[in-house]
Amino acid sequence: MVTRFTSRFYKTAVAIFVTASSFCFSQSKNDTVKETEIVKVDVYRKNFKEILPAQTLSSEQLERLNSHSVADALRYFSGVQIKDYGGIGGLKTINIRSMGSQHIGVFYDGIQLGNAQNGVVDLGRFSLDDIEEVSLYNGQKSEIFQPAKDFGSSGSIYLQPKTPAFKLNKKTNLVLRLKNSSIDLFNPSFRLEQKISDKISASFSSEFLQSDGIYRFRYYKKYPDGALAYDTIAKRFDSDIKAKRFETSFHGILNNGSWNVRGYGYISDRGIPAAIVNNRFDGRGQRLVDDNYFVQANFKKRLFPKLETQLKAKFAYDFTHYIDTVSSIKIQNQYIQREIYLSSSNIYNVTQNWDVSASFDFQYNNLDADLVNFSYPTRYTSLLAFATTYQWKKLKFLGSVLGTFVHEDVEKNAKSPDKTEWTPAAFLSYQPFDSNDFTLRAFYKRIFRMPTFNDLYYTMIGNAFLEPEFTNQYNLGFTYQKSFQSQFFQSFYAKVDGYFNKVENKIIAAPTGNMFRWMMLNLGEVEIIGTDVNVQADLLVGNVKLKPLLSYTFQRARDFSDRNETYFGDQIPYTPWHSGTFSLMSDYKDWSFNYSFMYVGERYDGQQNNIQYNYIQPWYTHDLSIQKKMHWENHQFKASFEVNNIFNQYYDVVLNYPMPGRNFKLILSFTL
Repeated sequence: MVTRFTSRFYKTAVAIFVTASSFCFSQSKNDTVKETEIVKVDVYRKNFKEILPAQTLSSEQLERLNSHSVADALRYFSGVQIKDYGGIGGLKTINIRSMGSQHIGVFYDGIQLGNAQNGVVDLGRFSLDDIEEVSLYNGQKSEIFQPAKDFGSSGSIYLQPKTPAFKLNKKTNLVLRLKNSSIDLFNPSFRLEQKISDKISASFSSEFLQSDGIYRFRYYKKYPDGALAYDTIAKRFDSDIKAKRFETSFHGILNNGSWNVRGYGYISDRGIPAAIVNNRFDGRGQRLVDDNYFVQANFKKRLFPKLETQLKAKFAYDFTHYIDTVSSIKIQNQYIQREIYLSSSNIYNVTQNWDVSASFDFQYNNLDADLVNFSYPTRYTSLLAFATTYQWKKLKFLGSVLGTFVHEDVEKNAKSPDKTEWTPAAFLSYQPFDSNDFTLRAFYKRIFRMPTFNDLYYTMIGNAFLEPEFTNQYNLGFTYQKSFQSQFFQSFYAKVDGYFNKVENKIIAAPTGNMFRWMMLNLGEVEIIGTDVNVQADLLVGNVKLKPLLSYTFQRARDFSDRNETYFGDQIPYTPWHSGTFSLMSDYKDWSFNYSFMYVGERYDGQQNNIQYNYIQPWYTHDLSIQKKMHWENHQFKASFEVNNIFNQYYDVVLNYPMPGRNFKLILSFTL
């Protein structure tokens, strides 16, 4: 394994750090509003200018939605498709509005999680125990006091970890939690929070996860004419996992500012679920060993009454070991990724209704691998963003332009040419009536995603001259939110969006005549027309609180890459026309109850043509959970029991990767 840091990199990193530090003394102000308009206020914020609401789930809702990981929770958002390859240890990725996983930015505590190797973030490795809130934004977050990176995705997911909070005179909080399930799950965790002084606090959390991954599933095969070839019940054997997660953070309050430092580590050894083909159900001997670490810091301060600045920094190290000792070609490949990220964001309050901002980011990525004739690529990315918000009466506007400058070096083979792109975005919201209940919204955004290192440099496959994939997004929608004096019907919220997305220069893999040698090409063009609907309400029946939530998505995502192909104009693989979720949360004294239903409509698999042989039937699941809180002196004990997939439906999210049938989970937690 090659592990190199060149002296040139050190010089570049130091120069950029000095530049970013000096650049911070520019201009500033902050604004953020969640979809439910519950505002989390920083010490130095005054004014908020919401343009585009987010879909948001709080920590309390996350606990009750029968979700094991972040990926499970995101299924309850409209416009989202999850690819789940089965089991606890299986890879879980997301795409929003059919634009592809690489177009989605995933941010943890305000800094993007990266993967320059393949552009995909495995959401299965993020636990919900330490998450305060999960938010999803289409286009981008509707604020301008943020790093340039935050302007650079077609859609964004923000994972906000919990911040230490202390009641009365308490200085220590400790939560112990244990999860067990019928799929041989052993999952203990704890979270410790300590108040060091009036202005400094710290937290430490750790989690251990172990499962043999064995579960029963149904497998059947049909002939091309639709006749049933066989139908059997089997067991899944290759989804075992053993993982450890640990995280620590320090938080401080300054005069007109704040800071925090966070360290994260995740170590796992897991089996890779194989596709069930040719009536073969046993494990394939493929394994993945991951070591993921990062340290990041954030500093935010108001320098003058109208000027605020923010600095962010991060170092990440990711080691991956892929093992396949069973297939005819024995493989043991190792990869090491390193990332250094620096950001300076600044905002200036021109008037009470007008803000302007400027942000500069620098990111360094390199990849080592033990592949033959590997290129050993290094990528230097600079981003410069200018943005403004303006409010005139009931009209709000946000505009931004992002400049992206990419330079790459390789030690072998051809390198990708330098790239310079400027991409704009514009967001509008308008309240046509005197009341603030009803809001019209619209936005346009053009953005791109760089080809990954695998796209460009993977041995015998990569194409160093690939162009970026571009997306053009158009959105028109409305939001209605109202509170009522009625004891029964307390509040109602609805959000409806219609959208059109176009993906240009889509990167695809095509064979070259040798099945062991494929080539990455810019050939694709995809057009997506869709509708997202979100409805929720708060009801009170006697002493019982009820909260129904409904989400629905319609998508027509068609492939217009090649007019000569039979699949021209067909729905792209794994995109259903209709999907949706419904959940009902209820509370009575110390008891909580949750029911959730998920539906994914008919789709076609990865064989492109929308013909009967490639048809995948709809699937749906019903989940239930019940929770009881008990108090002992000043401590709280909580017990939860979940039943997932109540009716034991056998289904595949990805064809030939069967999901678990009915299973049970017990969760115990104790708060000191």
